[in-house]
Amino acid sequence: MSSDLMTIATSGAKAARAALDVTAQNIANASTEGYVRRSVQLAEIAPPSVRGQLGSAALSGVRLDRVERNVDLFKMAEMRRTTSDLSRANAQLSGLEDIEASLENAQIYPGMLEFEASLEALAADPTNLSLRASALESARTLARSFNVASTSLDAAGHSAQFDAAAEVDQVNVYANELARINLRLARAQNGSTDQSALLDQRDLMLQRMSALADVAVTTGPDFTVEVRLGSGGGIPIVQGGVASALTSTAAPDGTPLFAVDGLPVTLAGGSLAGHGQALAALRDHRSQLDTIAANLVAAVNTIQTGGAALDGAPGQPFFTGSTAANIAVVLDAPHQIATAPNGSAAGSRDPSNLTALRNLLSNNGPADAMNALLFEVSSSVSGLTTTRDALDTIATSAKIAVQSQAGVDLDHEAVSLIRFQQAFQASGRAMQVASDIFDTILGIR
Repeated sequence: MSSDLMTIATSGAKAARAALDVTAQNIANASTEGYVRRSVQLAEIAPPSVRGQLGSAALSGVRLDRVERNVDLFKMAEMRRTTSDLSRANAQLSGLEDIEASLENAQIYPGMLEFEASLEALAADPTNLSLRASALESARTLARSFNVASTSLDAAGHSAQFDAAAEVDQVNVYANELARINLRLARAQNGSTDQSALLDQRDLMLQRMSALADVAVTTGPDFTVEVRLGSGGGIPIVQGGVASALTSTAAPDGTPLFAVDGLPVTLAGGSLAGHGQALAALRDHRSQLDTIAANLVAAVNTIQTGGAALDGAPGQPFFTGSTAANIAVVLDAPHQIATAPNGSAAGSRDPSNLTALRNLLSNNGPADAMNALLFEVSSSVSGLTTTRDALDTIATSAKIAVQSQAGVDLDHEAVSLIRFQQAFQASGRAMQVASDIFDTILGIR
């Protein structure tokens, strides 16, 4: 039996009101992070059929079938992947820039040039105590430059390790939140507003987690997700309502080692991977710097101990230490610089030993090695900056693609608002007509 006009009009008013509520939510959350535009799907209400009888051709109104999120899962996955790549590049670039600043601000290369220049000036007058004092002071300045560089690299490493530890904690926060969302999604009614809100939270947590680490997401029939961390399939960190713990420990060389519930995991994306790559680069460049310092100490001391001081005494070691952190000048007085060859008399003006030292320093010596190190770091920063800019463009394009589909267009929502408002008013008018017809029938005598 067909439904009466009043029932049909009432169903239309309810459906229009629900659509107006969804449109109002879209407008109110246009600037809310992670919000995905909703749209309503309406369905006709068919009258119940009686077995053995033909159903009525007339329908019984309209109902709200479901609330849909306008999102493409493939585009969301692409946005997560590009975000992960961009975050890795940003973290790695930040670490390399800290390394570059540490080495350049320490002024090691200018200090080497100044030391060589002071030795060249001393060669013109080997017995001049003022020139000797200047050479000794330039050596102390050079040693302090190495010390400053080492301290700055330590600070850069500690900063990267601190950031990585904080981000590990944040990953665990997101994992626990995703586990809670999974439990609620498993109980949510399909197509409901509550389910849509939970899906928004789920996608936002996944997006934030992908900025910290590379994630692989598998979505179940009930929209719950399994999240794996790391390359090559990774290790599950979220399964249903259970979240595992990501941990980080520092290796002896300062690089981070990640594990999920004790199982080692290799991160290839996200800022955590970027911090790991930056710390690996810091380890390598520190090793190069220590090698330069050790070579400088060995080269200068070899020449120094093979010559004679101004008072004719055998030359003593110029530097002590074997790394950039502990290199220091051990000569106490300017006259101890061994400018003359071994066995020379006191006051000798023979600069042969000093000349040998200058030749050793100038021909593929520590200054050239330091220059090569600075160039290597600078080239790495320049190359990674170009890569980062390219990844930024790709990530922005992926975000725009998602936003164009899932974002709220206020012009479109304004049109929908007017359309559903008119539908609501039309349903109200239909109810008024039904009431007038009923009153007219009752008034017939």
